[in-house]
Amino acid sequence: MKKVTSIVLVLLIHFSVKSQPNQEQGGLLSKEDFNFLQEMTKDVVERSRVYPNQTVTKEFGSNNSGGVLIKPGGSEAYPAFWIRDYAMSIESGFITVKEQKHMLLVASAGQCDQTWISDGGCMIPIGAIPDHIRLDDSRPIYFPGTYDYKGQGNKKWGMMPPYCDQYFFVDMAYFYTKSSGSTQLLKEKIKGVTLIDRLEMAYKTPPTKQDGVMVYATEDFRGVDYGFRDVITITGELCMPSLLKYKASLEMAELFTLLKNKDKAETYRLNAKRLKEEIPLHFSDSRGMLLASTGKSNQADIWSTVMAIYYGIIEGEQALNASRTITDGYKKGLLAKSGNIRHIFIGEDFSEKSAWEKSLVRKGDYQNGGYWGTPTGWVCYVMAKTDPDAAKQLAKEYIDNLRAGDFRKGGNFGEPWECYNLEAPQNSIYMTTVTSPYTVFKSDKK
Repeated sequence: MKKVTSIVLVLLIHFSVKSQPNQEQGGLLSKEDFNFLQEMTKDVVERSRVYPNQTVTKEFGSNNSGGVLIKPGGSEAYPAFWIRDYAMSIESGFITVKEQKHMLLVASAGQCDQTWISDGGCMIPIGAIPDHIRLDDSRPIYFPGTYDYKGQGNKKWGMMPPYCDQYFFVDMAYFYTKSSGSTQLLKEKIKGVTLIDRLEMAYKTPPTKQDGVMVYATEDFRGVDYGFRDVITITGELCMPSLLKYKASLEMAELFTLLKNKDKAETYRLNAKRLKEEIPLHFSDSRGMLLASTGKSNQADIWSTVMAIYYGIIEGEQALNASRTITDGYKKGLLAKSGNIRHIFIGEDFSEKSAWEKSLVRKGDYQNGGYWGTPTGWVCYVMAKTDPDAAKQLAKEYIDNLRAGDFRKGGNFGEPWECYNLEAPQNSIYMTTVTSPYTVFKSDKK
């Protein structure tokens, strides 16, 4: 197997460092708290593995894929291989190269090779990556809300599959290439199409406006912008998947550099440059926050804002303004609960009945006003730019909450939970609740 050259490895390492926070402020976690999070994250990833022939629940059968699949958490919830949750956990460092290769191949085989329309009237375009993949028969499920291959595609989840998974697929291939030190798999064919061609198909699948670069949706041609708010209707130019497209653009540029295709590498670098220039112009408010979209639910979006700063899309004075805004919201009790983060500041909800403009769930639950641990690391990173003490306090609250409810105590203990609703948390031992923050705090320790 041909290994990448040392020069190319330097390029890969350079981008990896760029995609991580440049923490000038010092450690956000004490050594003791970091070690606790490290061990918990390792244990949660292990609990989330489904080994060959292992059964999660009788209803969904055994893992017949021929290798390890990783589901979103260690409980019986979400008994399938979710592209998004897995991709967001790769950088934790607890997933082996062999496991990465297997899941990348499973996802590649699930990519849509022929545009088709579901019985429910929804379109699955060529190049689409599944939302999740069944354990028993590896059949791709492109829409949230179901495990039924034939019955998938209910319009309430959008007329097209979610837009984020295409870019997470690029993440998977990029990090596998980094981890393996080889470009060989990029050239191999999966169902007659090389992996690098599949990556290009995926990258080009989410729609834009004519001659535009931002991911775009209308009410009639809508896809979920990001799986961590798939019960929310968001239209217009979409911030979150455009951020993911920026990151995927840089990754595609590096992959084509490795393949010695300078023209395509330059095309993707120019796409990234244009996205970085246009995202602040299209989505910024006067406080430095980014709006979720330019159409429905065009509200100040905490998750998009902190991710944009974390990945270096928003910099300089705007990043500092956003940091002050988020820190102020935290100090006023409008942002967090026990170290978990809301999507929208309290007080900026769309109405008395809903946090977002349009939601499938009631206000205060799940993605419509619930509190999540997944973005806590990004939020701490952003707050630390202007108030390191407040950032450390939030990080401590997050760790203390995990400690108090640690699932390893047994019984009814379930931390890390997926999110906190009005009345109770849901879905215990949830992976990205620890893998995403751990990736930030791990970088902070270097």
